[in-house]
Amino acid sequence: MTNHIDRVLVGYAGTAGSTKSVAEFIAARLRARGLTTDLRDLAEKPSVDGYDALVLGSGVRDAALLPSAENFMWHNADALRTRPVWLFSVGISPSLRGPLGNLLREVVPTRIAELCELIEPRDYHAFAGVVPRTGAALPARFLLWLCGGRYGDLRDWPGIEAWTTGIAEYLHGAVTA
Repeated sequence: MTNHIDRVLVGYAGTAGSTKSVAEFIAARLRARGLTTDLRDLAEKPSVDGYDALVLGSGVRDAALLPSAENFMWHNADALRTRPVWLFSVGISPSLRGPLGNLLREVVPTRIAELCELIEPRDYHAFAGVVPRTGAALPARFLLWLCGGRYGDLRDWPGIEAWTTGIAEYLHGAVTA
């Protein structure tokens, strides 16, 4: 039996642009590897009809994906379980250091784990994002310091590239299988 992966949806939910730029990067890399790829904001509630595979990403706030990402996954759970799906998040946790940071970095937050159980993605990966120094309240800055966090653009582009390469390799394998 031959599986055909003709169209891939890269959907994202973000607030400050970091998640969108990661999604744009992933979509561009999938296109460069010959996959027809659409990039859509999950707040627009795109249809999953016509897509053979999905890569879904969201920023993380309060140990959960953003509401538009959660709502999209809950609303489309049955359809998502019938397609290859990859899930990524963009937040602070992957960039944490030190004993407490190492512990927090290894934990998948409960609400994200529940969504993974619901939609059964092929993989879930947490990426670091951009952590601005300005605008954060004193308690948030203290907590970031306590957990070994740092400020700046912490996105791991080589890591994102490697993750995307794995997706493309899987999808190309599904086409030729």
